[in-house]
Amino acid sequence: MAQEHNLAFLKRVPLLASLSEAQLETLAASTVRRNFAKGRTIVAEGDSSQALYYLLSGRAKVQRTDAEGKEVILAVLGAGEFFGEMSLIDDEPRSASVVTLSSCDFLAIGKESFTELMMASKEICMAVMRGLVVRLREADRKIETLALLDVYGRVARVLLDFSEDIDGEKVVPMKVPRQEIAKMIGASREMVSRVMKGLELDGFIVPLGNGRLALRDKIRSYLH
Repeated sequence: MAQEHNLAFLKRVPLLASLSEAQLETLAASTVRRNFAKGRTIVAEGDSSQALYYLLSGRAKVQRTDAEGKEVILAVLGAGEFFGEMSLIDDEPRSASVVTLSSCDFLAIGKESFTELMMASKEICMAVMRGLVVRLREADRKIETLALLDVYGRVARVLLDFSEDIDGEKVVPMKVPRQEIAKMIGASREMVSRVMKGLELDGFIVPLGNGRLALRDKIRSYLH
């Protein structure tokens, strides 16, 4: 029964769309579906890599921690994204930790199965490469944001990245803790709180309740 459920989930994974039914069935036998509560560490920086993780639902943050315990959030992952492939490719320890921001469902594909997939399908190789390129471009954009924008611009960028188009307007559909924003942009929580208050008073953001925010188009002016 577990294998049948795994097969059903694998068929929904765009990364695996090029695989045949037989290949998916073989993969399903060695794939594990797991659920993690909010605040759980899925992989830890410095650990050896044993699996590729595909996020079915929920949100998770990718972070690094320095010797003094200071955390920096490198990215936030959502449903449909995967992680762990870099360490599987180069056999180096994991470069960052991944921690859940909400309850998350994952598919874990073991190292041996991942290697076989890469060898069997050039389409999967290309999909993994595209994923790596997307992350490289995102890292470039993050560096540019930190280097060229003031703290208002950095906060605006984070809010826009978290937003979704709902009924014709940009809406941040869930509460994004001030501390998490601070870790993304290299500022203090207090500074982020002041900036958020200023954006609200000036009409750039409008609280909708339960942590949700509507973003007015003029907030993009902070990105220039």
